[in-house]
Amino acid sequence: MNKKSLVWQLPFLVLLIVGTVFVIRQQHDMPYQNDKGFIFGTVYNITYQHDKDLQNEIVKVLKQVDASLSPFNKNSIITKVNNNESVALNDMFVDVFTLAKTISAETDGAFDMTVAPLVNAWGFGFKNDTAPTADAIDSLRQLVGFDKVSIVKGKVVKSDPRITLDGSAIAKGYGCDVVARLLRQYDIKNYMIEIGGEVVTCGVSPKRVPWKIGVTKPTEDTLSTNQELQTVLNITDRAMATSGNYRNFYYKDGKRYAHTINPKTGYPIQHNILSATVLAPSCAMADAYATSFMVLGLDESQRILERHPELMAYFIYSTDDGGNAVWFSPSMKGKIVE
Repeated sequence: MNKKSLVWQLPFLVLLIVGTVFVIRQQHDMPYQNDKGFIFGTVYNITYQHDKDLQNEIVKVLKQVDASLSPFNKNSIITKVNNNESVALNDMFVDVFTLAKTISAETDGAFDMTVAPLVNAWGFGFKNDTAPTADAIDSLRQLVGFDKVSIVKGKVVKSDPRITLDGSAIAKGYGCDVVARLLRQYDIKNYMIEIGGEVVTCGVSPKRVPWKIGVTKPTEDTLSTNQELQTVLNITDRAMATSGNYRNFYYKDGKRYAHTINPKTGYPIQHNILSATVLAPSCAMADAYATSFMVLGLDESQRILERHPELMAYFIYSTDDGGNAVWFSPSMKGKIVE
């Protein structure tokens, strides 16, 4: 390279270096916003680096998810589907329904959006004073099964009009994904979205380090006052969801009943997993698989994880001597903060 060409190129190199320094400094100086609120019957906490507060836009998209998937919203799409009213399905409803169908098939029915009648019968949706009878469970099981409902030509088709859908085990995760999509549209690189314990992260925190999220130690804590951590995970650029049976349960005749219902048997699960934390490419996926693993138990969950390398899981389970033990995916090892 001759001196003449170097002279011509030098100003461009200087401009490139100055521009890079300017961009880095501008990004470093840009503030982090923190928005909080209430949606889906729970709280959300969203932190992101941007020069403007996007609370109004965030609320707008969360309300769109609510209007699609909340059974507690009398005008939502899922409510109208449950009431057998004529309703046009939007992309949000179809996206969640399709993903739920896929995960239901992958988990042999452990994840099932039609399980609500059984959940309600056991008193977790609406508190009952008495446990359902075996005959009642057998009757309700006729209305449960994701194979009994499908989307045909833009309409939900049920094998029985009494079948209802409940997106509570996937909607919070999907809400996180929708907010993440919104932030990416604003070219936001650093954010943490948390809705009712389900999380999506990208980039770095305000402390300029990877996002770290704690996994709560399982204790019998119906009031959710326990904040002691079992471990801390580095989940930058991942989605995380946790499902556990140690906060929602009740005792009946000296027996402990968990909030997770097995759709195939109609009864609350009674195995030793106390908490299932899942890391996945999307929070809706993590949310649904965390619920599925609570239904399936440790052995079957491990078999599913072997087939799905895109998933990582951290299980806390009870041992025969009354203590707690941990199992996690080998690929999770690098995510655990020592």
